[in-house]
Amino acid sequence: MNTRFLWAMGTYAALALLAALTLEGLMRNAVWILLGGLAVKTYIAKKAGW
Repeated sequence: MNTRFLWAMGTYAALALLAALTLEGLMRNAVWILLGGLAVKTYIAKKAGW
């Protein structure tokens, strides 16, 4: 696997964990949705070879 891809996914996971520990309710869910979308976009870009 590409090191940059693994770093990106690890960063998204770390940010999601920080959001879980520091935010509540709707804001936490919004951050999780945003990070999930970015992770999916990153995965698709890697599979497409961009």
